[in-house]
Amino acid sequence: MTIAALEELTFGLGRLVEAAGRAGHRLCLLTGNRDVYRHELARLAPDALDTVDVDTRDEAATAAALAELPDLCGLVNSTDTWSVPGADLAAEFGLPGPDPAAVRLLRDKHRVRNLLHERGLSRGRALAVRPGPSAAAEVLAEVGLPAVLKDSAGTSSRNVWVVRDERRLREALAEAAQRSFAGRLFAEPFFAGPVYSAETLSWKGETRLLGVLSRQMSREPSVREEAAAFPVALPGAQSTALETWVGRVLEAAGHDRGFAHVEFVLTAQGPELVEINRRIGGALVGEALCRALGTNVYDAVVDTALGRRPALLDAPAPSGPATAFVLLYPDRPGTLTGWSGLEHLPDFPGSPRWYPTTAPGDRVEHLGDQRGCTGIVLAEGATSELALHRALSAAGSVRPLVAPGRTAEHRE
Repeated sequence: MTIAALEELTFGLGRLVEAAGRAGHRLCLLTGNRDVYRHELARLAPDALDTVDVDTRDEAATAAALAELPDLCGLVNSTDTWSVPGADLAAEFGLPGPDPAAVRLLRDKHRVRNLLHERGLSRGRALAVRPGPSAAAEVLAEVGLPAVLKDSAGTSSRNVWVVRDERRLREALAEAAQRSFAGRLFAEPFFAGPVYSAETLSWKGETRLLGVLSRQMSREPSVREEAAAFPVALPGAQSTALETWVGRVLEAAGHDRGFAHVEFVLTAQGPELVEINRRIGGALVGEALCRALGTNVYDAVVDTALGRRPALLDAPAPSGPATAFVLLYPDRPGTLTGWSGLEHLPDFPGSPRWYPTTAPGDRVEHLGDQRGCTGIVLAEGATSELALHRALSAAGSVRPLVAPGRTAEHRE
């Protein structure tokens, strides 16, 4: 039978193909842009999966493509952008899947913040604001400073502004008036502290904390991810308290099945939510989970898509290597011509590997968020701290090379 994937994250497709095969099924990828998966597809045999080219932003066209698949038994939906149409399509075809209403809630960060505040799970409230400097007075009165402005349905750290004074607030609101939003602009309090993410798996109200990922963010005013490491060694009592907290947060938000990537700030008063993504974390989080847990965690993605309790909920605690990865950005926009230093990666400890996210000829424009990432260096270590040191060392030898000017075609 066929398991369909409505788009996917950039990395992890090969492991998903293996998981579908172990379940006795064949994977079919529905995509509007094969270039997103060029690294993964290049490593797979040409007949490893079926690929259907379709405008996946057109729900009617996607439904028609799904209807043509032989013996469709499950729909995998592992991205934020396609989470709502994926839930709707699963319901339309009578396939196992999440409650579409719960998915819509999770895609609205404004609603989630206020719901958690009402449940006593967040100290801050969110305020919907109209882009433009005239909204500054309302933000100052209702939210205060410092604050964060962001898109209620944003991804990849796009359209996020950290504002610490009134001048910057007015500038950010003016910038927001020139942007397009996937959702709507809102303001919420800025929570001070390091950023982490809880990687979880749930089934019918049972939630397991698989581990915590550290996240190194850029210096302000940019808001982009620079590096990450997994699993973070938290003291036992803190880990237990975090698992309880994240379980309550997911229950309040209505997430009761599948993976979740729960970003939070560990403040002096305890964890504060950044956002909930109902999927495995992006970049190389899936690979980090597989290595630390010593298993293909995408088996749980398939289990969930087939409507059965994931065996990963009962797997032993992580005993494999820790991993860390570093995202590489160019120092200026331009057309990517390649990278220098890749040939030196084998000289570094930790078995560093290179995962390109772009290709020579691509235009790199948005350096303030993850869209500017050209590739990722991953390394292993006995602990996440050692892995991070190794990944940073290896990544320091690699430099993205860009030339001014535009290519004939700019791919988003």
